[in-house]
Formats: sequence, C-alpha cells, structure tokens
Amino acid sequence: MSDPTNDRKIQHIEIIGSDRDVDRRRFYFDQVRLRHRALPEIAREQVDPSCLFMGKRLSFPLLISSMTGGNHDVVRTINRNLAMAAEQCGVALGCGSQRVMFTNPEARSSFALREHAPTTLLFANLGAVQLNYGFTADHCREAIAAVGADALYLHLNPLQEAVQPEGDTNFTDLAARISDVAHNLDVPVVLKEVGAGISPEDAALLVDTPVRHLDVAGTGGTSWSRIEHHRHADQDDMGLLFQDWGIPTPLALRLLAPCRDRFTLIASGGIRSGVDMAKAMVLGASLVGLASPFLKPAMDSADAVVAVIEKLRREFLTAMFLLGAPTTGDLLGNDALLLPAF
Repeated sequence: MSDPTNDRKIQHIEIIGSDRDVDRRRFYFDQVRLRHRALPEIAREQVDPSCLFMGKRLSFPLLISSMTGGNHDVVRTINRNLAMAAEQCGVALGCGSQRVMFTNPEARSSFALREHAPTTLLFANLGAVQLNYGFTADHCREAIAAVGADALYLHLNPLQEAVQPEGDTNFTDLAARISDVAHNLDVPVVLKEVGAGISPEDAALLVDTPVRHLDVAGTGGTSWSRIEHHRHADQDDMGLLFQDWGIPTPLALRLLAPCRDRFTLIASGGIRSGVDMAKAMVLGASLVGLASPFLKPAMDSADAVVAVIEKLRREFLTAMFLLGAPTTGDLLGNDALLLPAF
C-alpha cells in the first residue's frame, strides 16, 4: 500500500529538479556590504575558520541543512553521501523530516546517519506541529536514536502546511508543547523555520522554555510553498501567491539581534556562497546552513558533495582574510564589519 508521507518525499525531489524557480534566488545577502580591508594585517594562512558548536569542533561553521528521508533508494543514496561528506570535511548535518519513519518503518534506515558519520554533529528532525497531532517526547527520542543525533530539530512550517490540502494546521499553544518536550529530552532542541523566517514575537514565546537555539531559515531560497503548489496545481494557485512570503534571512537575523543573549542563532534560507556565510555570521549567526546546493551532488557521490563543501570553505576563508578576521569569533555579531547603506 502506498504511503502518502513517503510518496511526498520523492515528489518533492522531482519538483525541485524540474522547476528552477523553486529556488527563488532573491540574493538578499547581496544587500549586506562588508568593510573590506586593504591592509588586513594577517597572512591568509593565519586564518582559522573553525568553530565550536554544541561541544563539537567544526572545520568551518557549515551546516548541511535538512533535506529528505524515506523508503526509497534515491533518498538513502542522498543521505549516505551527505553523511560521508560531512564526516570527511568536519561539518554539521541535519536530516530531513523523520515523520515518515512512523508511517513507514522501512524508511527508518534512510536516517541511520551515525554509521556513516561517527564524529559528525548530527541533527534529528520532526515537525513541531505533530506535537498537536499525537506525537510525544517518546517519538522524539525514537527519532534521535534512529539518527544517533546530538540534537533535535523541531521544524516550524505553517505556510507549507497551510498550502497543502492535507496539511496539519493546528498550531494552537504549540510553544507550550515544545517546552514540555524539550524539558523531557536529554539533547538540545533547535527550533527551525523552513523558509519563511522566525520573528522576535516567535522568540518571545520561547524565552521561558529550555530551547536555546533558533534556525531563522528565512525567505530567499527554496520555496516550499511553490513546491506544494506543483503537487496541487489543479486546485488553486495559493502556493504561488505565497511563494515569497516571509522574512528575508538577513532581516530575520537583524530583528533577532536583541535576543542573542538568550538564543544561539543559526542562519539558513537563500545562502549560496561562503561570502553569504561570512555575512550571516557578522549578522549574528553562529552556524550557517545550506541545502539546495548539495541536493544534486548528493545524488551523484560523496566526493561531489565534498567538492561543494570545499568550495564554500575557500570562499568563507577568503572573506575572513579580506575582513582582517583571523577567527570566526572576530566575525560573530561584529557590527563594525558592516558598511552603511549608500
């Protein structure tokens, strides 16, 4: 019998491959200008792009963001290649939504990343709204165990759910449920949007919870609203109407700047280069996530993924050198590196 949750995984991959405009390519980070140093006063070889995140040393602050999972050979290949590349390069990796493993137990193997990435910082992943549809801390523990994860992403996707005819849209009192689950887990919980941004009002709802990490995941990159439009294009065009809805990632980081004494910020959404990564760190992100640039390489091989990672690392390191910033700590939240608008 067909499993709708599992089938959606493959549909999503096919849509991303067939519609170039799913990646909105808004390039919001191009509006952020950094202060170039003609006299950086350091040698390029002195630049150390490594960072410490959740107790693990990363070669540079890259997170391969959540993509997919399910009972399909293509999905297993993607996740295996991502995990092997993350381990080789010393970067973090988040898995796709694991809801499917509760409707299709055979999908569980696609999330077994620890065997391919024994030292990598790994994030498990469930939809936060499922806490209003019967999921409990036990489901979260099972998801964490399946990955061998260091932390759990609870993703927030009200827009995606709203444009799905079969979407789960009961977000009532969800912050309290998230808090209850976080209190009952032994690993950190990260709240993540999936492409529409997190606002200060959202962060305020979490101040008194155990949640300490927010992935702003703003608009500008992959549009899940547009992806869902393709799945139901015969019904209406609401997915297209809302394809650019949300808070651009750089703006989300600026809006959340006053919250950095309470939350560690992760930036994702429309980040496409090592320069964008450096800008995100200057705006206050401690870790920077990309997904779309890795999908096609991951269908090919781990080596193809490694090539993308190494390109990003060279770009990021070069940006640090040109800013006269020998460590990532010199970037983080450093407003002095920002140029005024002109």
